[in-house]
Amino acid sequence: MAQQEDLFKKVVSHCKEYGFVFPSSEIYDGLGAVYDYGQLGSELKNNIKRYWWDAMTLLQDNVVGIDSAIFMHPTIWKASGHVDAFNDPLIDNKDSKKRYRADVLIEEQLAKFEDKIAKEVAKAAKKFGDAFDEAKFKETNPRVLENQAKWNALHERFSQALNDNNLEELRQIIIDQEIVCPISGTRNWTEVRQFNLMFATEMGSTADGAMKVYLRPETAQGIFVNYLNVQKTGRMKVPFGIAQIGKAFRNEIVARQFIFRMREFEQMEMQFFVRPGEELDWFRKWKETRLKWHKALGLGDAKYRYHDHEKLAHYANAATDIEFEMPFGFKEVEGIHSRTDFDLKRHEEFSGKNIKYFDPELGESYVPYVIETSIGVDRMFLSLMCGSYEEEKLEGGDTRTVLRLPAPLAPVKLAVLPLVRKDGLDAKARKIVSELRFDFNCQIDEKDSIGKRYRRQDAIGTPFCITVDHQTMEDNTVTIRYRDTMLQERIAISELARFIGEQVSMKSLLKKISE
Repeated sequence: MAQQEDLFKKVVSHCKEYGFVFPSSEIYDGLGAVYDYGQLGSELKNNIKRYWWDAMTLLQDNVVGIDSAIFMHPTIWKASGHVDAFNDPLIDNKDSKKRYRADVLIEEQLAKFEDKIAKEVAKAAKKFGDAFDEAKFKETNPRVLENQAKWNALHERFSQALNDNNLEELRQIIIDQEIVCPISGTRNWTEVRQFNLMFATEMGSTADGAMKVYLRPETAQGIFVNYLNVQKTGRMKVPFGIAQIGKAFRNEIVARQFIFRMREFEQMEMQFFVRPGEELDWFRKWKETRLKWHKALGLGDAKYRYHDHEKLAHYANAATDIEFEMPFGFKEVEGIHSRTDFDLKRHEEFSGKNIKYFDPELGESYVPYVIETSIGVDRMFLSLMCGSYEEEKLEGGDTRTVLRLPAPLAPVKLAVLPLVRKDGLDAKARKIVSELRFDFNCQIDEKDSIGKRYRRQDAIGTPFCITVDHQTMEDNTVTIRYRDTMLQERIAISELARFIGEQVSMKSLLKKISE
């Protein structure tokens, strides 16, 4: 566990050192849980969004995109339930004066039992080697069975408290499990109370005439209130989807784990409108489709898993998270929900507008049911950084830090390195860059030894480096170096655009999904 925590610290440090992510307002000592994306981070983030957008709008015949406003009429949030019920359970430690989410404290306790089980399994696997039967070991080992029983009992009690919205029981669980504040080390807890996550502000020319509005806590409602507009103008037939990428804002109790949980974040969200009664079939389909999208990135299939919700939101009849194995455990990166017809019916009720869909095949009108897929851009960014970061040991005892980012998502696709800054090599390098920059993001790297430049490009995830040397001036060939293998070969300058273009094209990822 300590090793994984160390890895996470290295990733966070790497992000700042190489221009991926900076603390916001750093020269003023920062602002809690708000971050800025640097020159490389913004490129990677844009590539992630492009990959998602193309997978939704190009590969799906019946999905279109919109971009709704951050500010919306306040009644929208009343209709959606956010004003009255968008809360997290808050608990304070009286000694440290620190605030925590009560449900997260209990989830971390569950994770401790899981870690104990995993350690026992790992120890036994090392001892017995190829003869090890993990399933049988878990069924028979006394220590595993003891921890599993504790996990089961706590999980059942926790789930019941969440479903009943029993705040007193949540506090009692924390006390019974002897959960301590990591700062003070004490169990001196306050009562658990509800904490509303909405950011409120005012809109208007005068203080007296100002209207209370909210920074949107999710992007979904912007899709729902535009459902009719898109359906009619696009002549869309059910089933169809509306995709959107946009900022959302939540006044989190505890924003933590770098960019995993922030107060300002970005969502990639799609609402898919279906016939009532067909929603669970579409729910299963989108679960499979979205997991395939993640696995196509090549970070390792074992790093992903489904987590079915036991406590469903009041509007849902099915919900699953796609979790990624971060250095701090498996965490949600995407949620798939069957939202039924709750949202559209509520907006129909509060607006007084008829938003039913007339189905010409059935000859009847109905309010469509909705399947939602929602993924956090920032969490996706973090999963890519954690999943691709590696400190590789080389022959001779040397090491290199490399980001094995999927080539289509890498911020810089190609670095051009003149061997020396004379004899026309630097001018030749600049000419190559000027010709290739129309096809993909490339840069010239002239400073330091060639070895240091390779290491620098490895650290930012550049998939290809080409070296311009004296032979280049004779036959118009360059040495191309592959990031992942460090192998080198000669290639004609005239072939660079075609060869690298094929390797870094978004098409290569999209084809994996559509196979």
